[in-house]
Amino acid sequence: QVQLVESGGGLVQPGGSLRLSCAPSRSIFMTYSMGWYRQAPGKQRELVAAITRGGTINYADSVKGRFTISRDNARNTVYLQMNSLKPEDTAVYYCNADIQDRPIGAPVGYWGQGTQVTVSS
Repeated sequence: QVQLVESGGGLVQPGGSLRLSCAPSRSIFMTYSMGWYRQAPGKQRELVAAITRGGTINYADSVKGRFTISRDNARNTVYLQMNSLKPEDTAVYYCNADIQDRPIGAPVGYWGQGTQVTVSS
């Protein structure tokens, strides 16, 4: 079973930066769309940013101009650079990816376990 492994969360002051990373736990054939979602206490999970294998990007309006999503297709890794962080960015951030595990077969959606991002002074 493939797992998505996230890293890079933590506590940061307002205005600070963090970089999240996410990659499969073992070698796989290919990843397609990859993205980041977040869920704050008492709120629904929401899309933060997503990127297709070809590089088409979609951002939530609340993070445009502050967050940058990127990916390394050779490493099947997705990154989220978060700058100018605000207290309202505090949430658990989840990685999501459509993974094709073997050359034959359809891609399947996977979620990471989540990483906490806390923005507070």
